[in-house]
Amino acid sequence: MTTARQPQANLADQLSLHARQRPTKPALVYGQQVLDYRTLELAVRQRAARLLDLGVQPGQIVGIALRDSMEHVLMLWAVTRAGATILPMDCRWTESEQQNLTRHFEAAAVMVEPGASIAGARCIEVGESWQAQVAATDAEREFADGERGLTLSLSSGTTGRPKGPMATHQKFSNRFWTHWVDLGFGSRETYLNATPLYFGGGRAFTMSTLYVGGTVVLFPPPYDPAQLAVEVARSEATILFLVPTLLRRLLDADPAPLAPLKRLKTLISSGSALTGWERRRIREDLCPNFLEYYSSTEGGGVSVLSADDQLQHGESVGRPVFGVEVQVVGDDHHPVPVGQVGRIRYRGPAVADGFHLDPEAGKDAFREGWFYPGDLGNFDDEGFLFLKGRAKDMIIRGGINLYPQEIETALLNEASVADAAVVGWPSREFDEEVAAFVVLREPVDPAELLALCRRRLAPYKVPRQIFVVDELPRNAGGKVLKPDLVKRLAPL
Repeated sequence: MTTARQPQANLADQLSLHARQRPTKPALVYGQQVLDYRTLELAVRQRAARLLDLGVQPGQIVGIALRDSMEHVLMLWAVTRAGATILPMDCRWTESEQQNLTRHFEAAAVMVEPGASIAGARCIEVGESWQAQVAATDAEREFADGERGLTLSLSSGTTGRPKGPMATHQKFSNRFWTHWVDLGFGSRETYLNATPLYFGGGRAFTMSTLYVGGTVVLFPPPYDPAQLAVEVARSEATILFLVPTLLRRLLDADPAPLAPLKRLKTLISSGSALTGWERRRIREDLCPNFLEYYSSTEGGGVSVLSADDQLQHGESVGRPVFGVEVQVVGDDHHPVPVGQVGRIRYRGPAVADGFHLDPEAGKDAFREGWFYPGDLGNFDDEGFLFLKGRAKDMIIRGGINLYPQEIETALLNEASVADAAVVGWPSREFDEEVAAFVVLREPVDPAELLALCRRRLAPYKVPRQIFVVDELPRNAGGKVLKPDLVKRLAPL
């Protein structure tokens, strides 16, 4: 006798449970606006029902191109509740960028701000008319289970051919476990979301906090460091996530107004690696309970470096997170010895299976159950993982492999350097030379920085030239757009 398999629960079912068991607990806060779980759950069901009434079907893709607001969070959960799939979009993109995305992923509808439009796409304006329709919608109905995709998150910008892994309800709930086990999230925590909801980290942490019954406080950019600290104190936040770019701005600010950050239970950085020097300053000047979280859009968490481990392994990105197996492999896909640099790959219950509607793009990234995020790294004999940069960013100078992150670290460990990016400079003689772009905190002659590199690096790793710029080009997730920097270099 076989037992019938039960369908996967919809993540939004958990909101219904909270509405019954903790109805008056604050769920979502934005300034003076507060939604408790009973109110939030009803608002989500009404919006989900309205989507269904407008013809959106379970399994279809719905874009969300809204400002960072309560309505944005409600729509994330409403699309989930309706059984449709979230397609995160940045409302600041141009119409052609949004059009490219909606066409490629065949979005059934896109939620937009009043007055916004995307040629060729069905746009649903979220304004006064929408609010009135939602309020009049009967939410008492059956909704879909979780046997389908939950979200399609972009893995690389909006130019060219979009790539998005389809993460199911089950895979996302598995990612949430990492948040609870390794990062300190839980039902008694208050998470302050100070990054755009379009960005994967802020969106995932927001949803996992509500899934487990905690409180989310929205504090979207722009803001200055002192304003952020005031909000941390006002909201009594216990967890804060910031990308490295924002953390560097805090390090450059007057430390006195930032004292409330020291009371955080957890301060998280993710998006790109910090240097050991930056991590030490964050622990000492901002918050002693600082974690660095290495993760990817396609598979969620990879490793975490705790505050205690930073003391002995300050240049590492930590040890693998709960339930995830990480390896460093060679070109033959076999693990390399401890200390040797190779391609990082990992597998676990949260990793996507490929890129939606584009199996060709995922051939090199997804292999036999493993995901290759495109990073190079190595393990030490204690199981700590060290990043050496992106495989595609590796510089080959005269047949020698150079890892940009090592050179960037040498520059960033200098107090006068606020930001740095190293790229390959096309060269007829050496194939590639090393070029460095830096943002300075205070004036310094590039020749002094070159002299510093000569003291800290082997001769063949020293940049051919260091260029001082006002800022580095970055995408919405805070990652440096190195191809844009290479375009500035005339071949040697």
